[in-house]
Amino acid sequence: MAKGKRGRTRQNLIKRFFSILGPGLITGAADDDPSGIATYSVAGAQLGTSLLWTAFITWPLMAPVQMMCARIGLVTGKGLAGALRDKFPKRLIALVAVALLIANTINVGADLFGMADAAKMLTGFSSHYFVGPFGVIIAFATIRFRYYQIANVLKWLAATLFAYVITAIILRPDWTTIVHDTFVPSWPKGHEAWATLVAILGTTISPYLFFWQASQEVEEEKAMGRRMRVQRKGATSKEIRDRKLDVGVGTFFSNLVMYFIILTTALTLHVHGITNIETTSQAAKALAPLAGKFAATLFALGILGVGFLAIPTLTGSAAYAFAETFHWRQGLDQKFKSARAFYYIIIFSTVIGIGLDIAQVNPVKALFWTAVINGLLAPFLLVGILLVACDPKIMHHQCSSLLGRAVVGLTAIVMFGAAIGMFVF
Repeated sequence: MAKGKRGRTRQNLIKRFFSILGPGLITGAADDDPSGIATYSVAGAQLGTSLLWTAFITWPLMAPVQMMCARIGLVTGKGLAGALRDKFPKRLIALVAVALLIANTINVGADLFGMADAAKMLTGFSSHYFVGPFGVIIAFATIRFRYYQIANVLKWLAATLFAYVITAIILRPDWTTIVHDTFVPSWPKGHEAWATLVAILGTTISPYLFFWQASQEVEEEKAMGRRMRVQRKGATSKEIRDRKLDVGVGTFFSNLVMYFIILTTALTLHVHGITNIETTSQAAKALAPLAGKFAATLFALGILGVGFLAIPTLTGSAAYAFAETFHWRQGLDQKFKSARAFYYIIIFSTVIGIGLDIAQVNPVKALFWTAVINGLLAPFLLVGILLVACDPKIMHHQCSSLLGRAVVGLTAIVMFGAAIGMFVF
């Protein structure tokens, strides 16, 4: 009887653990989108294992930032743009929303091309045949299905990221050098290394994730029946503890995948002198003769999976930012007729993203420099988030902890420092 009871208790704990995972896991997984894959692949191919240590630096910085955004959504009952409007002028928030839309749309276009490139590798058909259909399918699904349906699909798509962990393990690397480069940081040398560091920070601690995290908290509460904002004000200690676990797991998972992408490309591409990557499929194809067809196939499948995961996050976060700035009806729980302006932003971002393929914009360069731009913009946004999280009136006297504020402040300083280092060195 005792063994049976312990077994049921263990099953209940496991069930509860997976039930808690939601916005934090989805946001963390979306961080490893084709933009992130391209940036981490460039880092591994050009600089080898010298930047592996960044995965262990970015996690303790990323997690408190995402948790602060989650707390803002939980406590205020608003998304991030709505909370920022309570602190700053509307024109400034509108400018942030426009910048977010531009960066996200470029990201969407490059992500679609990255997915199409991976599909070309798997099927042999031209990548141009896939960009439009992928964009239409993702936009239609985002508009057609309700939030809880989309969230369930996104949670399962996160599993595709294990492809990168498996790929690195298949390679059977020499762990002695890897452990050294992981735990003994090396100072970036030259402009290229600094730009790569800023890109890593920009794609890991990225503005669209801030907006998406806070808005998902609002969507979760709406799904629980808290339709009115007054019903969503404040959060219980249990809700905050559960979200800390969710965000902690999601951000750890994100950085673990980042680590193995850098490691995989460093052990194959960099070692064999392949440092110039023009497309995401080149990174996958280059692995085939070096690490076997299975590893390259896993790499390509991972790009497809995270593309379907990340693009709704990119278009949705921009739509939330605009809707809250201009007081539009919003939410993935709304039907199209009820929130036309909100969904028009999603459609607009997707259509322009598809158009970038027609314009033949180099996807990896676009992704990499979008990450650099995000790395320059994020620290300013972090300052705004920090000021909101410290305001007892906006936060209904449930401000972020002193430790959380200190870490987010440190994160802003680190990102400012990396950006300055890129220009100075």
